[in-house]
Amino acid sequence: MEFDPIPVGSCSKEHQTIYKEWFNIADSDSDGRITGSDATKFFAMSNLSRQDLKQVWSIADSKRQGYLGFTEFIIAMQLVSLAQSGHSITHDLLNSDVDFGNLNPPTMDGLDILLVSLSSVTSIIDGLKRLYIQKLKPLEVTYRFNDFVSPLLTNSDFDAKPMVMLLGQYSTGAHIGPEPTTDRFVVVMSGPDERTVPGNTVAVQADMPFSGLTTFGTAFLSKFACSQMPHPLLEHITFIDTPGVLSGEKQRTQRAYDFTGVTSWFAAKCDLILLLFDPHKLDISDEFNRVISSLRGHDDKIRVVLNKADQVDTQQLMRVYGALMWSLGKVLKTPEVMRVYIGLAERLLCFNNHMKLYSVDVIFAVEDFFHIPLPISFNDKPVNDAVTGPIGKELFEKEQDDLLSDLKDVPKAACDRRINEFVKRARAAKIHAYIISHLKKEMPAMIGKAKAQQKLIDNLAGEFGKVQREFHLPPGDFPNVEHFRETLSGYNIDKFEKLKPKMIQAVDDMLAYDIPNLLKNFRNPYDD
Repeated sequence: MEFDPIPVGSCSKEHQTIYKEWFNIADSDSDGRITGSDATKFFAMSNLSRQDLKQVWSIADSKRQGYLGFTEFIIAMQLVSLAQSGHSITHDLLNSDVDFGNLNPPTMDGLDILLVSLSSVTSIIDGLKRLYIQKLKPLEVTYRFNDFVSPLLTNSDFDAKPMVMLLGQYSTGAHIGPEPTTDRFVVVMSGPDERTVPGNTVAVQADMPFSGLTTFGTAFLSKFACSQMPHPLLEHITFIDTPGVLSGEKQRTQRAYDFTGVTSWFAAKCDLILLLFDPHKLDISDEFNRVISSLRGHDDKIRVVLNKADQVDTQQLMRVYGALMWSLGKVLKTPEVMRVYIGLAERLLCFNNHMKLYSVDVIFAVEDFFHIPLPISFNDKPVNDAVTGPIGKELFEKEQDDLLSDLKDVPKAACDRRINEFVKRARAAKIHAYIISHLKKEMPAMIGKAKAQQKLIDNLAGEFGKVQREFHLPPGDFPNVEHFRETLSGYNIDKFEKLKPKMIQAVDDMLAYDIPNLLKNFRNPYDD
């Protein structure tokens, strides 16, 4: 006996219950209709492209009502599920042999957080996830914050382990693997077995916080990899090894990707940045200058290490130390004197039992903090025998203890940093919304739109000033004018959204009440 196929929009009672719950969340006005604005926010959780989502809406809203009822919403969700499975979204799908009735609901990133009550939040990170999905992400999506400033956050951005980045010129810092790999960015992180994952694969994995790197293109991703292995230390910290920064004639060679941009992206994600210098190579090249300058705004994360200091005598070390401080002062342009740690040469950290040295010159034993016995090699000799210079071992031991203390604080600082970065992001999203809505308001209603848009773009700094004065905002919190102008040039300002006070108020309430309550109810898991 044959059954007629289940029509599009029909589904099992179990799936109908799920979709009804989703529909109620997406229906912001609780009027039984999903408007275009509602759909923009809710459908964004699917992480599909804007073009795919336009097709989904076009097919689901076949009656051109400008909104979706519950049945049309189910159709939209079924189409999203098909798109996530690799189907091309066309009207022909409705007449295909696809069994719509048995399609599983699509994957909606972060939706699980909306489906739980506040009482089920178990930690600060869980609370931040929920607040982001409910209150901050809608504002970001509406005003395209992800196109201008930073990609939308995913669960992996909140759940990622603390990251430490090593940055320096050739031969001053680290190498990953049995052979030197100074031409690429390598993430060393925990995994069930030893393997290397290519950059293109890493960037699209939902459980890794590196999806934003796709914006740097294939040229970069071919120079990016992830080295995974099972090791107790990596269950707490992830290391980012960077290519050696070019100097001398080498820096005239053009990289195929935005090296400074990539470094800046990682700097924003990392919890600690070890800036490594070699006493024999203190010259700060043009490329290294640009890289260090790109770290502005992350000064609290930077630790400068004068590596291989045991290879020079006391008098040379004093001269090198002074020269380094002078050079850094010119580049960083800060009134404060930056602390410079003195490091030993060739300190290796073994991450496995096969003596493949995933090494960094300044990584050290952290078993006292993590209660993990780590195999440490120092030139195959004890530390006191390895230090043969006239400086003596006491100085090196104190410097190592100070730097070790900073590393011990990385997990604790990571939780505090996520809160701090989240608040900074919320403020930046508010300012972005004010700017976009202001530009929209300045556009004429009928004629002369192209001319008016060009005038706004040319006078962008002045428009920033108007927004700053109108809303009493700190001028230092505004985005870079040139970068904003470059991105804005690709958009039709008239298509932007007007200011939505309710969205702004939701973010204000989040900053004023929700986050303080979250911190009151939950403590940093690494607090003593």
